[in-house]
Amino acid sequence: MRKINICFVGLGLVIALSGCSGMSRQGQDTAVGAGVGAVGGAILTGGSALGTVGGAVVGGVIGNQVGK
Repeated sequence: MRKINICFVGLGLVIALSGCSGMSRQGQDTAVGAGVGAVGGAILTGGSALGTVGGAVVGGVIGNQVGK
């Protein structure tokens, strides 16, 4: 079940990133950081919702700062 959840998160990330074509570079970096952080948080916490959201927040902030 855990592998299926990770696959759905990955699929969602791919679909979400396909909509980034009209975004600024900083916006794209923020979105990518949030997606990668969400996947990392889910993996590290065993699929916990709090870990996934926390990872997305941290990843988004890091992606935003990298994009400056």
